[in-house]
Amino acid sequence: MSKTNLFIGSLAYATTDESLAEFFATIGEVESAKVMTDRDTGRSRGFGFVTFVNEEDNKKAVEQLDGKDLDGRAINVSEARPREERPKRDFSAGGGAGGRGNDRGGNGGGSFRQRSW
Repeated sequence: MSKTNLFIGSLAYATTDESLAEFFATIGEVESAKVMTDRDTGRSRGFGFVTFVNEEDNKKAVEQLDGKDLDGRAINVSEARPREERPKRDFSAGGGAGGRGNDRGGNGGGSFRQRSW
């Protein structure tokens, strides 16, 4: 059985994996601490996850650290919910993102058409 993660929200952009782990180590032994980053820029997305060695420390962390200041920001600490299953996107319909294609109806993609009277 996998361990329960804690969701940590409202993180400062300056918060690192190491500073997050140090902050939560005041409650108990931290197994892992991860600040989520944008894959393109590498910048923090403002949230992360912490896993304790002892599951009992999760409740203590929520009670004692929710709303506390870390790197100049009041953080939110809660038990992480399982990731929701999202439908796979179908890019096979052509065109752009989401498989929407490129047909805007009737006149070649929505361009202006002169009337011929």
